[in-house]
Amino acid sequence: MIAGLRRLLATRRSALAGLMAFALCAPAAAQNFPTKPITLIVPFAAGGPSDVIARLLGEHMGRTLGQQVVVENVAGAGGTAGAKRLASADADGHTLLIHHLALAAAPSLYSNLGYDTQTAFAPVGLVNTGPMVIAGKLALPPVDGKAFFPFAKQQADKLTIAHAGVGSNAHLCAVLLSQALGVKFAQVAYRGTGPAMNDLVAGQVDVLCDQSTTAVPQIQGDKIRAYAVTSAERLDVLPNVPTAEQAGTRIDMTIWHGLYAPKGTPTAALDKLNTALAGALKQPTVLERFKAVGTSAFPQAEWSREAHAKRFAAEIAKWAASLKAAGVTQQTVN
Repeated sequence: MIAGLRRLLATRRSALAGLMAFALCAPAAAQNFPTKPITLIVPFAAGGPSDVIARLLGEHMGRTLGQQVVVENVAGAGGTAGAKRLASADADGHTLLIHHLALAAAPSLYSNLGYDTQTAFAPVGLVNTGPMVIAGKLALPPVDGKAFFPFAKQQADKLTIAHAGVGSNAHLCAVLLSQALGVKFAQVAYRGTGPAMNDLVAGQVDVLCDQSTTAVPQIQGDKIRAYAVTSAERLDVLPNVPTAEQAGTRIDMTIWHGLYAPKGTPTAALDKLNTALAGALKQPTVLERFKAVGTSAFPQAEWSREAHAKRFAAEIAKWAASLKAAGVTQQTVN
């Protein structure tokens, strides 16, 4: 009996020692973060707005963190394939996701995401914000925004509007445009706005709502025609393009990107990532690049992880209400 008691006590001491070792090692591992290259998931095809921002940030964050940041494009299902990839990744901070407001709209659009949007992610920090640009192929008859909106309303059944998949920014903008005009366009879905923009330039589709980050260079290169921006004020880089309201149709949509890690990522790792992100957003080359394409970094007062979490929760509620009002119903992820 005494021998059995001794064996039991020894087993408990061994288990306790193991728990203490784990408790001591876990914080140390987080403090040494990162220990290998970081994968930054872009949930859309290469060449789109999120991809452009990701590569710009990755270059500077990698220098601060002392590890390479490798961009991985995981396109599909309006950005939810990439989000699902992050939700199932190890929560060690070495896998991140850059996504825009479509991540917050997804639970109102899809019934089988495979993850809980409100609990699957740990916000790292807000990145940039800017408007959408409503643009058309050069062959369209309207030459400005005031002519475009009446034309689009009259010819809606003949026009094709491209987007990057259900739930993407381009799709959400198309929903708001259709709602504002009281019409339905024939929608053409792509795996990202990069391919959609290529087809708009080629004249294969008629209209695209795109983020300024990728639309501005095409507009300045006279490859597509800009009709309106969805912000309250005109863009400095597109001074001749009116706001949607100035052109006669009210569409208010501001785009923002955020950086995410899997839920459960150690706080120390999240803090290091937030610091690296903040460092990138202070770089003159980053700010100049942002300005050149009609977007801007969030004010420094909103760079904290807490500010990101607050905005993310508010946007989930906002888009749930907006999409319900627009009569958009949930569908299954393809």
